Amino acid sequence: MKPLRPHDPADLAQIDRLIAQQRSSEALRLAEAFVAKQPKNAAGYGAAARAAIPLGRLSRAAELVDRGLRLAPNDPSLNLLRGIVDHRLGHSAAAIERLSALLARATANEVEVGIALAEALHRSGRRAEFERLVAAGGRWTTDERASVFRARAMLASDRARAIDELVRTTHDSRNPVLRRVTGFEAVRLLDQDGRYREAFDLATLVHRETTPPFDVGAIESEVEEQLRLLEKGRAWFTPQGPRAERTAFVVGLPRSGTTLLEQMLDRHPLVGGIGEYEGALAMYDALVGLGLWPAGLRSLSKADAERLGSEYLAGARERMPAGAGVSAGANTGANTGALTGSTDERVSFDKTLHVWRLLPVIAAVLPGAALVHIARDPRDTAISMHLSNFHPRSWGFTASLPAIRRVIALERRVVPKAFEVLGLRAASVRYEDLVDHPEREIRRVLETLGVPFDPVVLAPEQNARTVLTLSHEQVRRPINRASIGRWRNYAFAFGPEWDALADAPG
Repeated sequence: MKPLRPHDPADLAQIDRLIAQQRSSEALRLAEAFVAKQPKNAAGYGAAARAAIPLGRLSRAAELVDRGLRLAPNDPSLNLLRGIVDHRLGHSAAAIERLSALLARATANEVEVGIALAEALHRSGRRAEFERLVAAGGRWTTDERASVFRARAMLASDRARAIDELVRTTHDSRNPVLRRVTGFEAVRLLDQDGRYREAFDLATLVHRETTPPFDVGAIESEVEEQLRLLEKGRAWFTPQGPRAERTAFVVGLPRSGTTLLEQMLDRHPLVGGIGEYEGALAMYDALVGLGLWPAGLRSLSKADAERLGSEYLAGARERMPAGAGVSAGANTGANTGALTGSTDERVSFDKTLHVWRLLPVIAAVLPGAALVHIARDPRDTAISMHLSNFHPRSWGFTASLPAIRRVIALERRVVPKAFEVLGLRAASVRYEDLVDHPEREIRRVLETLGVPFDPVVLAPEQNARTVLTLSHEQVRRPINRASIGRWRNYAFAFGPEWDALADAPG
């Protein structure tokens, strides 16, 4: 292999500092400029990929890593990054194979490789392999971050000790990321054990000490501007992007049932779940950069709309999983016919959780796209968000129940108005109805997506895809009512100010 071209260490060090400071957008811009200047430098591609990952730009990160691997195919850092990206894109089997091989090489980044492999095995539900990896030990298990994996491995044999270790790490560690991971893992277990006050108090502590200030007012201002435009009763722009009838989005807040809905739809052979794809946010960022969001959408050129829409559709198709083949009816001989679909024929289902704020973007740039709004009792949504580990910057409002209430109220005002005024192809579902009447509700959703009913969608627990959301354990179980009314365990945290929101139609 040819020696790598020398690089400017100052540039790469600056990129690393920006990433460490969670200034990922700035880091990515600097890294993109670096690789444009030094296209034969594998280290630059790795830096750019590290910046892209926290932004959710996973497709871009994969492309960058692959370019680096063509220059340095055995580079441990690039192989680690490729494993991480594969796992987050849902290709966990490939990620585990790559990371296992890399760990066996005992490379200099063995600790990071072991942590990444343990996480991939855990999230993929490969319990026996996960426990063997932890039991085997190795240098990676001496890192303090391994404490969460040791606790997960001992859950079956000594649950109380596992919880104690998680709580201890939460209090003792100086690593804020680790404190959030172990803290919210302990919160989840305490909640399962009926120790609700302890769970709530620990979640409150972790939020207070690891979540930076969050400006809910910025969200309110943006949504209020959209509402002022929508109050005129008609779209203030002309949809000009490519037709997107084979594209669908979830519209809903975190912990409102979006993962269950995605798991059900992804079982259908004519639908492919693409996870929380960053493409919609990329369109939004581009429109902000052009000075067109939101009122300026009236000036969006056809060329820009076509470009942005085509970029989204290309990325969504890249993320589409392999087809499911034939329907359950075809397998059992029932007279439903074999439902098969190529990538081009199937509907992509995007579960990004920001679309509720971006409906004019979808209407302008991807005309014809389908939208599925899902909502549940706002108190169940709120307590589930507050007790969960969301990104402290992107989702910082989850640190406060009053802030969550403000955001839920905004979502419930803007979504139905946007559906009505923008003439969007949409269906609205209540989570509770989906659980109690799954066939009835999913038939309505499938009709909106333009695909026939298939009974396989009623068994989402049989979906083998890796789930990276906070619902990754719940979706392994059949549809059930276990989380309905969960807020009552935390009634002490809810006052009468929630009543009107809870009584309003979802």
